Amino acid sequence: MLYIVVALKAEAQAFVDKYKLKKTKLKEFTLYENETIKMIQSGVGVENATQATQTLLNFYDMIDEDIFLNVGVCASDKKYNIGELVEVSSVLYEEKLYTLNNRDKESIKCLDTPSSDSNNKLVDMESFGFYEPLYYATAVKHKYIFKVVSDHFQPQKLTKEGVKSLLFNQIDAINRIIFPKD
Repeated sequence: MLYIVVALKAEAQAFVDKYKLKKTKLKEFTLYENETIKMIQSGVGVENATQATQTLLNFYDMIDEDIFLNVGVCASDKKYNIGELVEVSSVLYEEKLYTLNNRDKESIKCLDTPSSDSNNKLVDMESFGFYEPLYYATAVKHKYIFKVVSDHFQPQKLTKEGVKSLLFNQIDAINRIIFPKD
């Protein structure tokens, strides 16, 4: 099973459209699903992402083949292009670095409030909330964070349709990474 945690409805809509996911509820969260995917919409922020990820862990029995995925948009400095897919392997939260996996990819700074500080390389508001419950979930062997650069610290320029399009355009690239061909 592929378990996906997204913050925004616009992020979820990209996957709903691609995989024809059906909308339902899981506790207080919106869940979208089919036979192979369960995607939960957490809402913005670390606490919401923590609760949504933990809800998936509590509600479903995990097996070794399951994959957990946090996907969403992020702000970045101008080193990254708008629409660029970034695989994250560590999260900086409250000045402490947390390693998600050993893939030696990018680090993202997770903030509790929106920032217009372009001194940060990559910034989001949910990655640590996804990371923390999975740290204790030893049954989950495969976990990934993918962010698509949506802005250079100008979130006021984002639209729902723009966010959906940015993510939709990267779904195939994400699949090539998490489901490599042998």
